[in-house]
Amino acid sequence: MTVVAKPTLYEKTAEYFPYSEVRAFQDAFTNTILEAVEARSHAVLEGSNGLGKTVAALSACLPVAKERDLQILYVAKTHRQHDRVIEELNAISKRHEVSGISVRGRCETCFHPFITRHASDARSAMEICELLKTRKQCPYQENIERNEERFTDVVAHVSSHPYKATEIQEICRAEDFCPYELTKTVLSEVDVVALSYLYVFDPTVRGAFLKHLEKPLNNVVLIVDEAHNLPDTAVEIASDSLTLFALRQAQFEAEKFGYQDLANFTQKFRAITERMARQIEDESQVSPQRLIEVLESKAEIDEPQAFFEEMHETGNFVKKQMLNKGKYPRSYIHKVGEFLLKWLETMNDVSYTHVLSKYVAKTGTPSAKLEVVALDASKITEPVFSAVHCSVSMSGTLEPLESYVKIIRLPETTIRKAFPSPFPREHILSLICCGVSTAMKQRTTNMYRKLVKRIAEVIRYTPANTGVFTASYEVLEKLLDNGLKNVVDKPILSEYRGMSSKENDRLVSRFKSYAKKGGAVLLGVQGGRSSEGADYPGDQMNSVAVVGVPYATPTPRIDAQINYYENCFPGHGREYGYLVPALKKASQAAGRPIRSLEDRGAIVFLDFRFATKYCQRLLPLWIRREMKTLPDEDGAIAEELILFYGFSESFEPSNC
Repeated sequence: MTVVAKPTLYEKTAEYFPYSEVRAFQDAFTNTILEAVEARSHAVLEGSNGLGKTVAALSACLPVAKERDLQILYVAKTHRQHDRVIEELNAISKRHEVSGISVRGRCETCFHPFITRHASDARSAMEICELLKTRKQCPYQENIERNEERFTDVVAHVSSHPYKATEIQEICRAEDFCPYELTKTVLSEVDVVALSYLYVFDPTVRGAFLKHLEKPLNNVVLIVDEAHNLPDTAVEIASDSLTLFALRQAQFEAEKFGYQDLANFTQKFRAITERMARQIEDESQVSPQRLIEVLESKAEIDEPQAFFEEMHETGNFVKKQMLNKGKYPRSYIHKVGEFLLKWLETMNDVSYTHVLSKYVAKTGTPSAKLEVVALDASKITEPVFSAVHCSVSMSGTLEPLESYVKIIRLPETTIRKAFPSPFPREHILSLICCGVSTAMKQRTTNMYRKLVKRIAEVIRYTPANTGVFTASYEVLEKLLDNGLKNVVDKPILSEYRGMSSKENDRLVSRFKSYAKKGGAVLLGVQGGRSSEGADYPGDQMNSVAVVGVPYATPTPRIDAQINYYENCFPGHGREYGYLVPALKKASQAAGRPIRSLEDRGAIVFLDFRFATKYCQRLLPLWIRREMKTLPDEDGAIAEELILFYGFSESFEPSNC
């Protein structure tokens, strides 16, 4: 392993850095963060997997946070990433006194059987929880009130050490205390809180969270991990949708509770939406003003704003009635009212577009939905970044850094830097194959058969497991239709449209189990759960084939996004709205086999477009630094993989 002498760390960070060796470029990464935090600035940094970004960020931010009485909020997308923060804090705590917790929502931590059975979202869990506490029907809350002294002791203990959310649950189970209440009480006392993006960036959630944190954002150092996810997450927060199913359920609900005027309205609204859906193929922009005019005329409402507000309030009343009866407090009337108020609010806002789209429901039946689609992530992110003391955004796939800074709307003074990979160059093989592509005009039977041939070559000359991530489900399905299973003698485990997260987890687990059993193939899509949310160290994935550039299908919402960015950033609309998102997905898929400094991984891009300048400049430095373009010849991939992996008694190419 390539190492650098520890003294290259600044003195402040060296006090907190818990390891005896510093990885290549980790010192520069850490010191850059310290400089930014001390200057109360923002930093946007790209560093590959294996660099040690988590411990670097903590070691740099902790000394400044302690000096200035600040708190660190470390936001990341998955529970595993949150727990990783606590693991690094535990290592740091052996050198320096630090504390921290990872946070999970009430739905996931509550012990009460009614909430565990019925609460599928945070708002419902909160409403049920408050009712149970008011009625003195939560034994875990009651136990806290009966044993205040013991609860205070537990709070003091948890707030003085790093604890994962699961560890807090274990403590509370032993004490019969509410884990959510304990977490809420401890929040303001610890040095670091690791949590999901929503607590910081969702305006509604943030308001409640900051009350428990007991400090304003200007007393917060914000670390955003896997920051390439933030723009899409922000857009999701600011968007909303309403399905035909929700409209139908709202009608039934209104009839059940005796609100005949609302039943008539939702029935007519659904009929209008169904009629509009019959006139489109997949997706169409909707004039927001025209829809309101049609609702006024056909659904016979005089004052839309007042009617929708009344509908929203009626939904709240229904939820309270259901809670009082001990039932799950879901109201579709409330959902319809909330959506229509959002529709009115965004009607004249150019940073939103309004669409009607068709989709296939979980039942397999065709359906449709109206959507309010946000186009400007900065409406969600800018209020946060402008308020915090300072911030660090980091990821292995952030280039071009300038686009992230502009889309998120960070100040021009933001520090931007991409760091080289700490991996020995001989541990990464990066190849581009000419002669193949998934470009729409080239998706012929002959092209798919050629792609199958090239993929089979990758699989055959890979020691154990291979990941194959395609540009879309259509490409994935065509590869199977054109005989991929017939030319591969390893098990193929494939994603499919509509696969649930639990099913995907089981698929990935099965795939990993083949690492020591001759290997298997994981077939998925770029941008999917398997290609972004999972790690495959060691033999869990030796090679990855990135099949095609995952450009979004041209739709009205994509066109609207490009046009919006073009107005905001002249000359960059297509790049920011179309090219960058696609290359981020490809880069994430490419990085799956390279997770630690000991890993060796081959990345094979099966699309000649990856060799073009406009694609390569959007790939991370660590991927493109020694990319090799192969000729359109049989055996070219095999030759490179044989040289890269070498031959040993444990590896013989499989027979395809």
